[in-house]
Amino acid sequence: MDKYSDHLIHKTVIITGAARGFGAGIADELSSQGANIIIADIKEEEGKKLAGDLNARARRNRAVFLSCDVSEVDSVSAMMASAVKEFGSIDVLISNAGILRAGSLDEMDADTFEMVTKVNYIGYYNCVKAVIPYMKKQHEKNPGIFMDIIQINSKSGLQGSLKNFAYAGSKFGGVGLTQSFALELIQYNIKVNSICPGNYFEGPLWSDPETGLFRQYLDAGKVPGAKTIEDVRVHYEKQVPMGRGCRVNDVVKAINYVIDQEYETGQAIPVTGGQVMLK
Repeated sequence: MDKYSDHLIHKTVIITGAARGFGAGIADELSSQGANIIIADIKEEEGKKLAGDLNARARRNRAVFLSCDVSEVDSVSAMMASAVKEFGSIDVLISNAGILRAGSLDEMDADTFEMVTKVNYIGYYNCVKAVIPYMKKQHEKNPGIFMDIIQINSKSGLQGSLKNFAYAGSKFGGVGLTQSFALELIQYNIKVNSICPGNYFEGPLWSDPETGLFRQYLDAGKVPGAKTIEDVRVHYEKQVPMGRGCRVNDVVKAINYVIDQEYETGQAIPVTGGQVMLK
């Protein structure tokens, strides 16, 4: 049996950007471990469908969709209040919502740069700012419990990325927030860590034929000599020592470790198949 199979039972987990991609996969896996799941996203139709699918096979736990735009502080605050009303507490916040827009300095306009920063960097701050009052109250009632804030970051938060500076910059900034939040919040037994996945090639972020990164990188000329989307995919697979992209289960194992351990905070944990190694 998985050593982590029971540690999320009766816990409430908020996952932003959970209607699709990594977020949906994380929601699926953590629901199967018995956690109550808040699917917080702007994509209402997809989010409600996922909640219904999870509830159809859940044990005693539940999943609910709550509309949330992480770039708007009022939207995030309302979502947090609704989550507590639904389940009474928030044990884990997984700040997963993010966007990526590739482009060189010549191609990237200020509005696009600001949008990426607002969702990826300010959105993370908005979520932490809104959840902290509830977690502090929970600590006051039960000083022995640990709670977790987990940012789904990226390998681009650990090393620069060619013609992808808006995303990489926002993710580097996210690691700085994680380290700083961790120092401030550990007195309340709130652990704060980032998980930095490698490329999730199967997800819509990469594979959407019109807006995915394979398409964006092909159009931006990021891969010299690439003529097709498949050329771009092969190029990126060859960069991973393990020869494949990151998968949802790889990230969930890291999430489970972060939640289960009680002696680490402020870390940026790579899950990159060896593509990025910490020094």
